[in-house]
Order: sequence, then C-alpha cells, then structure tokens
Amino acid sequence: MSQTILIKNAQVVNEGVIERKDVLIEGDRIAEISLTISAKTADTKIIDADGCFLLPGMIDDQVHFREPGLTHKATIETESKAAVAGGITSYIEMPNTVPQATTLELLEAKFDRAAETSWANYSFMFGGTNDNLDEILKVNPAKVAGLKLFLGSSTGNMLVDDPKVLEEIFSKTNLLISAHCEDEGTIRANLEKFKTEFGDAIPIAYHPVIRSEEACYLSSSRAIELAKKTGARLHVFHLSTEKETHLFSNEKKLEDKKITAEVCIHHLWFTNEDYKEKGTKIKWNPAVKTQKDKDGLWKALLDDRIDVIATDHAPHTLEEKNNVYTKAPSGGPLVQHALVALLELYHKGVISLEKIVEKTAHNPAILFQIDERGFIRKGYKADLVVVDPQSPWTVNGENILYKCGWSPFEGTAFRSRVTHTFVNGVLAYEHLKFPNRSKGERLTFNR
Repeated sequence: MSQTILIKNAQVVNEGVIERKDVLIEGDRIAEISLTISAKTADTKIIDADGCFLLPGMIDDQVHFREPGLTHKATIETESKAAVAGGITSYIEMPNTVPQATTLELLEAKFDRAAETSWANYSFMFGGTNDNLDEILKVNPAKVAGLKLFLGSSTGNMLVDDPKVLEEIFSKTNLLISAHCEDEGTIRANLEKFKTEFGDAIPIAYHPVIRSEEACYLSSSRAIELAKKTGARLHVFHLSTEKETHLFSNEKKLEDKKITAEVCIHHLWFTNEDYKEKGTKIKWNPAVKTQKDKDGLWKALLDDRIDVIATDHAPHTLEEKNNVYTKAPSGGPLVQHALVALLELYHKGVISLEKIVEKTAHNPAILFQIDERGFIRKGYKADLVVVDPQSPWTVNGENILYKCGWSPFEGTAFRSRVTHTFVNGVLAYEHLKFPNRSKGERLTFNR
C-alpha cells in the first residue's frame, strides 16, 4: 500500500540541476517539492536522505524478461524485482518470447501477466515479421511502446529480411520502430569462415570479428536510409561501434528527432580485452567491441548523438552460457547493476549525475512520449530512487537477485548503493529489503 512519505534533505537530481530539497509523496504522486516541508500527519513516514541523491526512477527501454516460454531463465516477477532493487522503476520488454508477441492476442497476454506479477511499471514491444503487417496496423500507439524489428540476430521467425516488406512496414505504421541492426549475410559468412577453422569451439575473442563493425554499420545505415525515405520514426537499439555513431545527429532537440539511438551498459563498460576473463558471460549481440568503439560511444552519448542508456537485460542460465561458442546464447543480466555501474563512472569523472538522469529517465520518457514519468515534478507519478554515493559493496552470489543467479559484474566493487526505490508511491525497496509489494502499472503514451 502507498502511504504519505516525506523525503528530507535529499540532493535532488532533476532536469539538469542538483538542489537540496524535500519531496512529499501522497498516494501514487509527488505532492510537493520544496526547500523545507513539514509532516502534516502523525503517520507520515519520514526518510532522511541527507548525504544521498534523489533521482527519478530509471526507465529501461530494452529488456528481455523471458516470459512466456523461457521461464527457466527468468520471469517478469523475478527480473522486475531485481530491476526495482537496481533503481529501475519502468521497463519496455521485447517480443522474442515463446510464443513471440506477434499478434495482438499474444501481446495482451503478456500485459495481463505483468499486471499480475510485475514489481515495476511496464510496456511491451509488438514484434514485426515478414508476414504480420495486418496485425501491426491494429496496434494502438497510445497503449503500446512500439514495434520491434529484428534486422539481424533474430530468434524464431522474427528476422525481417524482405526489403519490400520492410519498406511497407516503414511506410504504413505510425508506431515508433525500434530496430536491432546487424546484417545477417555478413555474420553468416564470417561465422562459416571461423567454423571451418575451429568447428563449434570458436574462441570467444572472435565474437566481435564475426559480428563485425561492418555487419552493424551496413544494417544501421540501411535502416536509417529507409526511415529517411519513408518518414518513419526509427530508434536504433544498442549501438556498439564508433562508426555507427556518425549516422546520428545532435542538431535537433530530442522531441523533434525522427531518428534516435540507444547505447547499453555493457558496451559502455567492457571491451574485447575483457573476453579473456569473462568469456561467454559477456557474449552479447551486438558484440562488445574495441576500446576505440567504447570511446566513440561515450563521445556520442555525451554530445547527444546517442539519446538513451539501457540494459538489454537478457538472462540465460550459467549452464547455457558455459556451452561452446556456437551453442552459448548471447545476452546477460544487467537490470540490478546498471545504475550503480553508471554511478561508478560518475565517481571516475566520466559522466555527470545530471547526464545519467537525462539519459536513463528524462530522455526515455521524452523519446517514447511516456505519460507522467521520468521527471521529479509535482503531480507526476512517484517513481523515485535514493542512492547513497558513499556506501561501498561488492557484487557476489549472495546479493544477486536475478533468477539465473549470476552477473557479468560479479566481483566488481561499487562505491554507490541504491537505498530506496519507490514505484507509484510505494516504498518497494529499502536497505536490501522489500518492505512493500509494489504493483507496476501499464505505461501509457501521449501519442
């Protein structure tokens, strides 16, 4: 249940400013933001956030929570709970589950499941295929985050590789199109070359050579060319190369952009040098690439060619990940550790707190036109996170909350810790415990 909560003495990070403020939560809303607020009732819960930062909850625009059909890896309940512990209060989940969310009926079944079990607020992408345009055109843009197209690296029948179909989708849908861009032909040719040499036991170091810069750039540039030709609204997921960043612009405000980009935590943190230690635990599609690529991604993020930071949280069991290269699936769990990883980079002087909030909360809300979330504003939904910047801890098996039980950050020491997370005014997470069961709400969109 939500109650009246007063957060005192917090350093509020919001809309490019850090100010010491008090914030009052009444029901599911932010009721007041002021220099000093006094408790109006005896039963108001007071949280002294002196020395801590108060941020709007992170909105993660790309996760795979594996439900339905792959629940041995993860569920909406387990992963949304881990997300809340990590300061993520809203997420957008992808359609490549089993069955895939490529009909309205299957999409709504996922919404129904999330309404029952999700700790965080949620929306789901509708999945495009080579033959479901009629279903795509039935989707209500005010109630669904958007359309996901796999232009590479698809599962099942979700690879959209017919140029005529693609152009028709881009021309006819008014949904925001999010795309995974890697050229399948290039990847297949590279993979066959290495299989000839190594069989299935290809060394993991060749992953970014197989899923190459060329494969990424070829696909991204084609998608952008098609978006410009048709006027479609395109959002390119998980950029992984420096070369791709030059396809995007910072000349317009985000709300006026028709073509936008996302970068994920793992591409900002790891490089190909980390395969030696981490192995398939950092096998993602697109691949983690070179230091030059990582540096280029950071440059584009900070100069606003890249608009949002996400996780692409995609858990697998350790047993699955420990297979030989060709059988080890790509993806890893990240929602619990994304925000603290960014805060570690704040400590190192790589990114400011204001920019973290912009890229993880404000910009996803603007980009997807999400109603009443993503900012600390009076009248907005109370999705808030308190972080202590001086509370060191180390990721280990005992504090990992993902169903899969492992993290690519295992053994990493972080200086900051999430101490409190509020979802729709409910204090769902407090000092390593979950005192109240939050119920996530279906995100709505101002479209």
